[in-house]
Amino acid sequence: MRSIFFTLINSFAIVVNAQNNYDNHILFDNSLTASSYYYSEGSSTSPSYVELNAGKFPVEEKIFFTPPNSLKLKWMSKSDGDWKISLNISTWRNREIIFSGDTLSFWCYSDEQLQLEELPFISLVDLNGINSSSIELSEVISEVPISKWFRIKIPLISFSKRNKEIDFKKITMINFSQALDDSKEHIIYLDEFKIDNNNSADKNPSVVPKKLIAKGYDKHIDLIWEPNSEEDLQGYIIYRSFDGKDFKPVGIQKKDFNRYSDFIGTQEVKVFHKITAYDADYNESEKSNLAEAKTYKMQDDELLSMVQEACFRYYWEAAHPVAGLSLENIPGDENLIAIGASGFGIMGIIVGIERGFISRDEGTSQLLKIAHFLKNADRFHGAFPHFMDGRIGKVIPLFGKYDNGGDLVETAFLMQGLLVARQYFNKDNDTEKEIVKNITDLWEAVEWDWYRKDPDNDFLFWHWSPEYEWHINHPLIGWNETMIVYLLAIASPTHPVPAEMYFTGWGGQSERAIRYRQNWGQTTEGDHYRNGNIYYGIKLDVAVGNGGPLFFTHYSFMGFDPRGIKDKFTNYFNNNKNIALINHFYCIKNPGNYKGYSDSCWGLTASDNPWGYQAHDPTLKNDNGTITPTGALSSFPYTPGESMKALKYFYNELGNKLWDIYGFRDAFNLSENWFANIYLGLNQAPIAVMIENYRSGLIWKLFMSNKEIKPMLDAIGFKEDN
Repeated sequence: MRSIFFTLINSFAIVVNAQNNYDNHILFDNSLTASSYYYSEGSSTSPSYVELNAGKFPVEEKIFFTPPNSLKLKWMSKSDGDWKISLNISTWRNREIIFSGDTLSFWCYSDEQLQLEELPFISLVDLNGINSSSIELSEVISEVPISKWFRIKIPLISFSKRNKEIDFKKITMINFSQALDDSKEHIIYLDEFKIDNNNSADKNPSVVPKKLIAKGYDKHIDLIWEPNSEEDLQGYIIYRSFDGKDFKPVGIQKKDFNRYSDFIGTQEVKVFHKITAYDADYNESEKSNLAEAKTYKMQDDELLSMVQEACFRYYWEAAHPVAGLSLENIPGDENLIAIGASGFGIMGIIVGIERGFISRDEGTSQLLKIAHFLKNADRFHGAFPHFMDGRIGKVIPLFGKYDNGGDLVETAFLMQGLLVARQYFNKDNDTEKEIVKNITDLWEAVEWDWYRKDPDNDFLFWHWSPEYEWHINHPLIGWNETMIVYLLAIASPTHPVPAEMYFTGWGGQSERAIRYRQNWGQTTEGDHYRNGNIYYGIKLDVAVGNGGPLFFTHYSFMGFDPRGIKDKFTNYFNNNKNIALINHFYCIKNPGNYKGYSDSCWGLTASDNPWGYQAHDPTLKNDNGTITPTGALSSFPYTPGESMKALKYFYNELGNKLWDIYGFRDAFNLSENWFANIYLGLNQAPIAVMIENYRSGLIWKLFMSNKEIKPMLDAIGFKEDN
């Protein structure tokens, strides 16, 4: 039975659209981290100074325009000295910097009487490194009110007086720098940096949000409400009270979401909430209805459901409204569909049905939408592209012009999920029968043998392009995340490849295969597929080096159940367990001396990090201090004790920064005081699915029950192994 809460929240739609609209205007609203804002930098030359925290903009948590924090600018300007502090635009995976508007605005607060000439200079830098003219703030404001937030607006054209080449759509940095040498210490607070059009005279408050609902968990409260529909909506302000009377602002939510996770940090606390809406001119509505809920001590099983539920939402509430498929990352391009992540998300939807997060009818309707969309989407000899447009199903060559065709690995991830769904939706009704037929048609249309390139090839190849054919020329060679490709290619009822390719391709011993492993692993350990070395007292049968990133043990094994069977190389459940344990022991030893690593803070795998995207693994070469929650949490079947410790650490110790509406954020780096501001489609579903495999084995059972799987395993030579 679903709870009243889930019945209520499904009575109105969750809005996640036009995500770029907010990010096309807001340059800074809040810092995820206390003490300092990661996306900033500063410097000074004595005798002048600017206050920095770890070389970055200090964060103020008691004075703010939009909760819960602002930036603190404290400086002293003296002759023969200099200072500068820069606010950088936050970046994330696949973010395209395109700001829209003709005016830069921000909010300012001062507790002292400041003369206009005492204010610093301000300038801009664009994506190409072009610097704008510097502007004296005294030129654009007439006074500095005391103890009152006021808005500063600067026409962008003012910054191009001496440099007309700057691209205001591509602004990546805002600089404040020394102006008057007055030898005085000054402090101002800055918040809500925005580029927008300065043509609005709207003074009308936003519409009051309706139907606010609250639900308590271990240390946080989930809020959900009916979304506002006004065109100039910018976001919502969250108010919290512990007595139902004194409400304080504690956070904001972008207009694209009508859910908020308020991390309280303690159990057995009754909390009251109200929310308001505010528009692009910061006109705020009256407060909503009151919603109350209580945190409570959750048992381990309840914590697992809590995490699964939150991760599931990524593929349910945030699914593309036309395609029903998964977005690559959130925030991000709201039309960029990731095919592999969508396969994972399909398995996540099934977990959601079984755990009562949605009804079977709701899940059935979504799967039918997905199947219909996929039937009409771009395919290349039956294989789907890595990325496609969720509105029309056309390929998006995100990784360059040669990536404009079929991606066999992403297709295998998708098919793994679809085959799980084919077994799950087995009711004797027209809708579920249609789902099964559509999935079977998609499965049987994949020309796995085409991706062999020619009949004598030992390998399958990752990509094929209708324009550039085999230009990328990337063979699939293990050990890595692509095992599922060979399993499905051999299992195909219509376009199979010989079972021998499992040994010539995936586990190949040829010179090409050996060089391939040596090149990506930068080691000869495991370059013959077999490994046999001992790391931290643990022997690895199969792996390149000491195991690689943990997603190698997840992506191919979300549906494929490695328990109780072995090929001529190993039992992959035991081997995956050993890889996870090595990853765990490495983080305990912490040879890179990174902050936070411990018995309960571990998990090196692919994710964003402070400098971009990387497949992190337990080597000094590929470890930069970044922990990715999916690493430890998707390893629950292999390391339940170690994974539960990680779950509790991530939630209890870091939850106020790491936990949000879709569960744990993508990654964090405590040495850098950095937390990812995105969720990644490839990383959320494995948490929900692999936890379910640990708890019930459901997804494993469904995939393995497909009629094509047992003959495939027999053909390869898998045997029982107790």
